[in-house]
Amino acid sequence: MGYIIKPLVTEKMTAITEKQNNVFGFVVRPEANKLQIKEEVEKRYNVNVKSVSTIRYAGKTKSRYTKRGLVKGRTNAFKKAIVTLSEGETIDFYSNI
Repeated sequence: MGYIIKPLVTEKMTAITEKQNNVFGFVVRPEANKLQIKEEVEKRYNVNVKSVSTIRYAGKTKSRYTKRGLVKGRTNAFKKAIVTLSEGETIDFYSNI
């Protein structure tokens, strides 16, 4: 069972990766802990993980006005993992495109 859902490729994460070449972000399952995330990243990308930080995000309530009136909804809650690799190692997300 995989704990990594997808890599984070956003403007903010790209800026962090450009400053520090060995830091990458992933969206992970909410029940995953740091050890499980570390093992899966090492197995999937063949790298050595130095540390893992996790952050939980709650879903936000959003509303907008349409022709039919006020439409309310909620964005999904998710968990994000920031993975720091050992010096000199990197992950290329775009190699298999």
